[in-house]
Amino acid sequence: MTKPPFEGRSRALLSGPKEGEEAADYAADGAYDASATMKAWESFLDRGRSVAPGGLVRGIIERSWQRSVVSGVDPRGRGSDLIVSPDEVDGLRRHHGGLLQAAGRTFERLADILGETATMVVVTDNRGVIIDTAGDPHIVDAAHDIRLEIGANWGETVTGTNGIGTALVTGKPVYVRAAEHFCEGVKSWTCIGAPIRNPLDGSVIGVVDFSGPQDMFRRHNIALGVMAASHIELALADQLRIERMQLLELCLSRLQGAGRGDGYVILDRQGRVIHHSDTAMARWRQANPDTELRLGTQLVDFEGSGWPDKIANIPGINTQRMEPLVQDGTFSGAVLLLGPTGHPAPAVRASAGAAHLALTAARDAIIGESAVLIEAVERAERAAQGRSAILLEGETGVGKELFAKLIHAAGLHTGKEPFVTFNCGAVSKELLGGELFGHAPGAFTGATREGRAGRFEIADGGVLSLDEIGEMPLDLQPYLLRILEENAVYRIGEGRPRPINVRLVASTNRNLKAEAAEGRFRKDLYFRIGAVKITIPPLRNRHGDIGLLIHHFNRQIADTHCAEPLRFQPAALDLLERYEWPGNVRELRNLVESMSLMAVDRTVGVHDLPEDVVEGVERLPCSSGSPSGTADAADEIARIDDAERRLIERTLVASGGNTSVAADRLGISRSTLYRKLQQYRARH
Repeated sequence: MTKPPFEGRSRALLSGPKEGEEAADYAADGAYDASATMKAWESFLDRGRSVAPGGLVRGIIERSWQRSVVSGVDPRGRGSDLIVSPDEVDGLRRHHGGLLQAAGRTFERLADILGETATMVVVTDNRGVIIDTAGDPHIVDAAHDIRLEIGANWGETVTGTNGIGTALVTGKPVYVRAAEHFCEGVKSWTCIGAPIRNPLDGSVIGVVDFSGPQDMFRRHNIALGVMAASHIELALADQLRIERMQLLELCLSRLQGAGRGDGYVILDRQGRVIHHSDTAMARWRQANPDTELRLGTQLVDFEGSGWPDKIANIPGINTQRMEPLVQDGTFSGAVLLLGPTGHPAPAVRASAGAAHLALTAARDAIIGESAVLIEAVERAERAAQGRSAILLEGETGVGKELFAKLIHAAGLHTGKEPFVTFNCGAVSKELLGGELFGHAPGAFTGATREGRAGRFEIADGGVLSLDEIGEMPLDLQPYLLRILEENAVYRIGEGRPRPINVRLVASTNRNLKAEAAEGRFRKDLYFRIGAVKITIPPLRNRHGDIGLLIHHFNRQIADTHCAEPLRFQPAALDLLERYEWPGNVRELRNLVESMSLMAVDRTVGVHDLPEDVVEGVERLPCSSGSPSGTADAADEIARIDDAERRLIERTLVASGGNTSVAADRLGISRSTLYRKLQQYRARH
């Protein structure tokens, strides 16, 4: 559902009305009258049609009212009365993981905009079931009264006319003002819903919706809703490009046993076609002359039955073989081989050098040549040869997850050993035990009826990477210690041990030794997981690596967004080299991505860098080295300041003295411009 009093709506923005609908249904209109609309709704319920004067009730709303009646929706209802089970919610969130990830980035961008504006934003699946929410906490709390919450179905056949359900039916952005809702209990809310489309085939996969009190939204929020859906679709397209490249790489390593005349089809984890060879297209046409092998088509459903059944369910293909594509121990998709008619496709086999390739890829992912980094890498590879637990220590953003993958790759024998990751700080204390150790059927409230394996069982034979190990509650730590000592896991609610062979790699940004000394972490567990410790150096200590990382991220992000790489001016690079990087490599990557997205002429100077970076360097104390070195550094900073001052002065002249225009051209806020002008005047 949603909420804006969008007094107006741009027909161009909404791509115009659908066939058979009036332009006025989507065009801006300022004639909304709550009292008259309520009378029209009451008249509609009595007579089956609206009697509002002058067509006050928009056609899109009246048609939705009609559909709501046909669907049997209770007009006196108070919101959704169909809530899916917690197990279904969990399954939906896993199934729509890519959509949630894409929406999460958009939600982060909207956080500052929404603030305390009495607005919430939700994202749903293609049925209208809400899978995530964000926004003003007060409104999110109030939304529970109408069941506008995760797990609730807001499809039009369930909840009548509303921003979510009506947007799904029409396939267009839809705003529904308070009295325009079909259900009486929702008429104090206003909403706008915009469909989210699959970048593969254009089908609607969900809705992003803004909701709140009836008097909160303004017409510009229509554009905000459409932009939010557009941002989510762009993020999904980026995910698809990255996934496609990863699956192509996995596929190439699996095709060494294939015949020269075989065609191949690459399927993602949902069984959808994301790539196919020309030969595969020809084979498909021979077997299925009435259908096309199209991108986005779901050939198989990887839930449920086994591989033989899945292959047999593909119509008209009887000379085929399908093999899974697994990355980091996780099922990522499959490759389907189509051989010549009458000649079954040969078995695909893994590359004999899979372990070596995995190790090479893991090493290449760690960018840098500094002595402290090389030493940490070498320690990690040596530690990987044993079986002891390993503790990775380092500040947030230093790349502990890359070192965990390196340890996994360095210890591979067959290339098929699983790599499972879990963040101990990402779930509640109540759920943490079940996620790690698994649970017996119905072991606790919310447990599945069938029981479930935990991360330890899933990682059997490979590596389990536990991030933020310091967040593990004290009362669960004995269970972890017992698993490590007995090499067996006990599911919650079950007394039977399940033998496992798992290498534990734990990560933390805390000082666990101090935590153990103060009683906040068990000493016996600390000594067990900290037998081998590897400290990953912070970026500020990796002399010479910042330039390499900037170059790497610059090329990588440019390729991802199909843009020209940035060109960093020497002064900007020098300043970035001297910045302390409290957020380490993650902060550096985010900064490069932000500048790449916002850059106009692809050239980055000092004035293009964020204020906190520039100010962070300005606050640094002078070098404690030789007097000449100190003088050189001071001269360099003075030259940078002088260049910036001249640039600001030229821009002000070119802007006719207008500080707003000058700040906009410089890419900084007007307050920052005033501050810098005051600094320069004080120095001169």
